[in-house]
Amino acid sequence: MFRASHIPNLICVLRILLVVPIVISLLDGRFMTALVLIFIAGFSDGLDGFLAKRCNWRTRLGGILDPLADKLLLVAVMLTLTTLNLVPLWLTCVVIGRDVVIVSGAIAYNFLIGPVKPAPTVISKINTMLQLLYIVLVIAQQVFGWLPPIAIVLAGTGVFCTSAVSGLDYVMRWGRKAWSARQA
Repeated sequence: MFRASHIPNLICVLRILLVVPIVISLLDGRFMTALVLIFIAGFSDGLDGFLAKRCNWRTRLGGILDPLADKLLLVAVMLTLTTLNLVPLWLTCVVIGRDVVIVSGAIAYNFLIGPVKPAPTVISKINTMLQLLYIVLVIAQQVFGWLPPIAIVLAGTGVFCTSAVSGLDYVMRWGRKAWSARQA
């Protein structure tokens, strides 16, 4: 039975479904279409978060779907832009490597210690925002062609730095939690 409290989760699913047309648009060179779809995905991310908090429609499923939708979008677009030689391979490897470390740690914690409650940190949120900004700048450069290259370089540097710092932060934070749980 459908309940209004399912709306944020449905929005997350729709955001996940947008990944395919975004990737196809990029591969077809339809950068403006991809940019519009990315803005729609970004708006939907804000909307589902707003509804979940404002209406108290938070669920464990939503806590999993929301970051999953973000990661699927960001990783798929980074890989696609790397394939198109618009993003350096090493930066995509850093972004994906960070996510692999975090997900692997969460899975290990879940099986060895107990359930993981998703708790994004400030630096992680900044990292996600910078990844999205970087992607938007790279695609916007293809659409408009007027962005100064330094803007993209600075955004990419921000992605690298926050990926490294947030990855280490998660490892240290969850490592301490695991250690404390094992000592108790």
